[in-house]
Amino acid sequence: MNTNLSVLVTGGAGYVGSHAVRSLLAAGHRVVVLDNLSAGHAKAVASPARLMVGELGDERLLDDLFTEFRFDAVMHFAAFIEVGESVVDPLRFYDNNAGNTFRLLRSMQKHDIKRFVFSSTCATYGIPERMPITEDTPQKPESPYARAKLAVEWALADSAAAWQLGFVALRYFNAAGASADATIGEDHSPETHLIPNVLKVALGQREHLTLFGTDYPTKDGTCVRDYIHVEDLADAHVKALEVVKPGERRFYNAGTGRGTTVREIIETARQITGHPIPVVEVARRPGDVPVLCADPRRIMADLGWSPRFTELRDIVASAWAWHSKHPHGFEDRRKK
Repeated sequence: MNTNLSVLVTGGAGYVGSHAVRSLLAAGHRVVVLDNLSAGHAKAVASPARLMVGELGDERLLDDLFTEFRFDAVMHFAAFIEVGESVVDPLRFYDNNAGNTFRLLRSMQKHDIKRFVFSSTCATYGIPERMPITEDTPQKPESPYARAKLAVEWALADSAAAWQLGFVALRYFNAAGASADATIGEDHSPETHLIPNVLKVALGQREHLTLFGTDYPTKDGTCVRDYIHVEDLADAHVKALEVVKPGERRFYNAGTGRGTTVREIIETARQITGHPIPVVEVARRPGDVPVLCADPRRIMADLGWSPRFTELRDIVASAWAWHSKHPHGFEDRRKK
């Protein structure tokens, strides 16, 4: 095991990134966070990690950081995440999610840093023909967001061949929940993820939840997704970092293998919050896939990783603990 690594975490003030920073610190690693705080929160960055506010595309800043801190590895979360927005403004997503990653990789090559953990997405698979999804499932991305992520995966593989970059690309399924102590959690603006929006109804911040589609070929007619607790996802990043070696290329599905319907999320939230959570049913959204569920056997076998949060109730309860204690999110950027 690699201990006491010096790690640059890009986007480490964001939802998944901030949880990964805590896991890195707990494992004994030294952490510097680079985040422009456009979607992240300074108060989400745990001490003693050092927060540097700046742009990932600033190659001079990257050069200064790599020179000063002599990093052993980079963990890369910084990206725009809204699929719908990527359709409206694709070049913004290609420039940020792909172009800025290429600039980061160029700086890593210049400073001879050959360990990299990448925040990828199951959206690169598009609409799979079979479930569950394995890492060998053909990748047919349906959005500019997903295509930009896949372009980075291609660049990583080419970099491994050209200059011995070692990388792990984790293809996320649905990250959910909050830290066990309810000090950090999910705070996006606008919020598009299901569980936070369900809980906003329980908090009285929304009148109802809009349920898109009830006629899917699933057990209750609503979409099925694979929810992975954010702390389990963070732990997977640390395990990936500690095993990857220069020249290695690894791709893993970061999910649990368990599918949960939208109605099951809503009912679980009702039980935990004690709120009726009214629902307004509307037609399907274009592009929504009936079922997305991971086959996580490869990451479990290779990294010795397995999720600690195996019950949906525990995932939703941790999210509720965060949202009920922080109804307006982080104090450094309250919702308007």
